[in-house]
Amino acid sequence: MKKNWRLALLAIVVVLLVFPLTTSFQAKEKTPHFGEEIAAILEHERLAGASVAVSVRDGATNELLFEHNGNMLLHPASSMKVLTAVAALTELGTDHTFKTTVFTDGKISKRTLHGNVYIKGGGDPTLMEAELNELAQELRNKGIKKINGDIIADESRYDDVRLSQDLNWSDESFYTGAQVSALTLSPTDDYDAGTILVEVTAAKKAGQKPIVTTQPDTKAVPIMNEALTVAAGEQKSLKIEREHGKADIRITGNMPIGASATRSWVAVWEPAQYTTAVFKQALNNAGIDIKKAEETIGYVPKQAVKQAERESMPLRELLVPFLKLSNNGHGEVLVKEIGYVKEGEGSWDAGLPLVAESTEQLGASGPFLLRDGSGMSHKTLVAANDLTSVLYHAQQHWFADFYNGLPVAGEKERLIGGTMRNRLGGIEGEVRAKTGSLTGVSSLTGYARTNDGDSYLFTIMVNNFIGESQTIRHIEDEIVLAILGESS
Repeated sequence: MKKNWRLALLAIVVVLLVFPLTTSFQAKEKTPHFGEEIAAILEHERLAGASVAVSVRDGATNELLFEHNGNMLLHPASSMKVLTAVAALTELGTDHTFKTTVFTDGKISKRTLHGNVYIKGGGDPTLMEAELNELAQELRNKGIKKINGDIIADESRYDDVRLSQDLNWSDESFYTGAQVSALTLSPTDDYDAGTILVEVTAAKKAGQKPIVTTQPDTKAVPIMNEALTVAAGEQKSLKIEREHGKADIRITGNMPIGASATRSWVAVWEPAQYTTAVFKQALNNAGIDIKKAEETIGYVPKQAVKQAERESMPLRELLVPFLKLSNNGHGEVLVKEIGYVKEGEGSWDAGLPLVAESTEQLGASGPFLLRDGSGMSHKTLVAANDLTSVLYHAQQHWFADFYNGLPVAGEKERLIGGTMRNRLGGIEGEVRAKTGSLTGVSSLTGYARTNDGDSYLFTIMVNNFIGESQTIRHIEDEIVLAILGESS
């Protein structure tokens, strides 16, 4: 009896050695052509010690064709934006927009407003200075030439928790970690809401401070220029960064004469106050006397009268900068907006459970843990098999809008190729996929379509690697090429 038991155990061990549990090939008719190739790629020495998961499904049937640690919970980085996007499409709809509204109270007499102007934020992450100028001009067109009152910002649509709970303090200065507010401003049409664009160029002579300009041009954000212009040919060592926990942006280092300008999108300390200051400037430019007006934060009173409004692009169009440029701020705004629309509370606490619910409705069996909408969190955990399942079920709904938002591999146009524009160029077929990158984390999830009409859904996640991510991205690309049948 003991001999038979030992023989049976030995047989099990042999089977496990030949067919590891972590990697499987599944198909109703045949083993996929790429299974052995992907398994070989996963033997790359740079993956030693890392946690790796791969999931590949048939795009037409949802059949799981290949998996390696497919149910292992890993950090998705910005592949999390796929779940946020499909949740927003599900909960808000493709036509959803954000509105910024201007109200007044008091009376208008002899072209003077004896009362306050209120600007109420509706969460629009695409609001720019040009729209504030239009809102100001509309007030001027209604006969208001002077304001005897204050300019009050209402950002109450969302809560006052400006940063997601897992954001590193060292990210707070950068556009990737900008604060989230219902009233915020983007300096350019990349729509990095809550940031100001700072540009530094060398002065004419060495020893002088370099020249600093901002977009928008405003004094609302204090800038401490401590940098120095140095002789041509010297090393450039410029640093532009907002001090931790402060409003001041500090510029340090050397700027050589003749060197190219340095540009940096810096996250501001108080997005609503920043937006209101630029709006006050817009009122002045429109010819409205605002000399006595002060800028404060408050609420629109019930008796206030709506005077002007601007509406954002619809969600289907917002998905383009959100997904292609991997805009973190958009992900967090969408989570809060989902919470506000569905639960009456614009917060991560209200929105994230609804993102999780949508994820389950779109085929994810879980378990998973969602901590933000952008993927910046190192605590979010998702399985590769769940991500590919969501990709499949997304095809049954508002797929054209979602698919259009995904970066297209090898397409050099920035708002087409996005974060995939320098990857997988010249392939036979099409790859649209969301990239993800954090320190020690890289991911790629999306759709691969051959010229023969075969469609595949794939997710690749690599966690806990050390060193540069370029080699990891190359491994991801090799896996996609194997799926397309184009591996070298």
